Amino acid sequence: MSSSQDIHHEDEDFLNVDDAEEVIQQDDDHLMDSDADGDDDTPVSSEDEEINLQNDSLAHFDHHGDSIFCIAQHPSHPSIVVTGSGDDTACIFDSTPLEIRPPLPPSFESDPQPQTERKSLEPLATLDGHSDSVNAVAFTNPRGDYVVTAGLDGRLRVWRDPTAQKTGRNWEFLAESQEVEEINWVAVCPCSDGDEEKSNIIALGASDGSVWVYKVDGSDTSQPVSIIQTFFQHTGSCTAGAWTPDGKLLATVSEDGSFYVYDVFGAASAAGIQYSAGTNAVVGYTADDQRFAVEGGLYSVAIAPTGAFAAVGGAEGHIKVVGLPRLPTSPASLSSKPSSKSKSKSSAAGSKSTAGAPGAGTLLASLQAQSESIETLSFSAPPLTLLASGSVDGSIALFDTAHRFAVRRHIREAHEGTAVVKVEFVNDDLPLAGSAARPTASAASSASGQGRSWLLTSVGMDGVVRRWDTRGGTAAAGQGLLKVWRGHAGIPEGEDAPSGGILGFVQSGGGRRIVTAGDEGVALVFEE
Repeated sequence: MSSSQDIHHEDEDFLNVDDAEEVIQQDDDHLMDSDADGDDDTPVSSEDEEINLQNDSLAHFDHHGDSIFCIAQHPSHPSIVVTGSGDDTACIFDSTPLEIRPPLPPSFESDPQPQTERKSLEPLATLDGHSDSVNAVAFTNPRGDYVVTAGLDGRLRVWRDPTAQKTGRNWEFLAESQEVEEINWVAVCPCSDGDEEKSNIIALGASDGSVWVYKVDGSDTSQPVSIIQTFFQHTGSCTAGAWTPDGKLLATVSEDGSFYVYDVFGAASAAGIQYSAGTNAVVGYTADDQRFAVEGGLYSVAIAPTGAFAAVGGAEGHIKVVGLPRLPTSPASLSSKPSSKSKSKSSAAGSKSTAGAPGAGTLLASLQAQSESIETLSFSAPPLTLLASGSVDGSIALFDTAHRFAVRRHIREAHEGTAVVKVEFVNDDLPLAGSAARPTASAASSASGQGRSWLLTSVGMDGVVRRWDTRGGTAAAGQGLLKVWRGHAGIPEGEDAPSGGILGFVQSGGGRRIVTAGDEGVALVFEE
């Protein structure tokens, strides 16, 4: 690691090259049975052709007419997913493979049909009304009462599930809002049952740099989709946003290199935490601060499970880690929202003045293990203390947040030189619906108290899904690669080749099921 890649804490170097424990050169997956392609210049044989066209999926959804840009899953029924496409529509479907759904009636089994080509999963609903690509979709928390779609036409459109059981199988249009020219992302506020203040809240970021927070309430016939907060600090396109795990703060980044953390519901203000000078954010950094400056802008953000700090990723492999305020958990802290009066009285103390929150607003680390833009970031769940980053340079880096953000692993060829689009640690809290008849290893692990949050899933523009063991000191930690799933086209090799790559995914059941969003317009369902 060069001097430009050292980690800094408040202007002092505190990590040298000896802190990096392992750097891994991925060897094109040649150890996997599915990766037996030759690397010479001999003509491609028919056997090679079969390997290139390998499809490990159990089911597929192909009802879109263009690239699938985004995907999200229902919070209560994770087998129900929604996809947004370049064909200006979104589709909701059940990702449960047909072969493991409830058995067909005996009358059909007594007269089986001849085997044919595998059929596509059918849509439960097609959500239209956009005039440009749908590039962000989400179900609201905590029960998935609503699904929202956002597009490059600037429209936010909302559908609701009218059923009392909220099964995710029936949808009707509710309302729409349009305040900006283009929407870049949508983030759903974390919320538990009974927390009405944060239920059915979503935030979005726009190409003009603005950030909007909406409340969806179908019982309000006069205004079912209402604006509850707006923020205009960014001067460039707002590229990403993330909520703190308690849903009290919203962090956003921009192409202009700025980073802000907003007190959406007034919890920080009620706790006596002051806003950054000239803004209504509790933490704020811009490229004017040379310690924070990233030439080329910021494109990703993630918040640690503890809510103690955020990581932002940008151009040339830069990652900045910033401390966040620790807010009280008492309901009294949520009793008031920030008013214009309280904002005007906020001191000009800047991003480091956050009462009762040591380290809040402090630049904790500057990292640069990768060479190109950081497109995706993910924190592991406790007790692991890892931050994973995926880069356009095709590599994945793992940093240890408990040991000065030391580089624990750098997998340089994680996706064969193509951009890593998304990395995500497995969430053991999401069940695998629809597979009760097939007991899983993950279910057994959960029953014994041993989760699988050490598993990391990644996808890239090579069209491949990969599963990594991120633990140190285990038999699998030498390479870390546990599994490869193929089925998407990958990067095109010529002008007439189909487009490919994976633009997103969701996973459930301890990571046992993965549903992908393909650039070629197909969603694939993979299972262990």
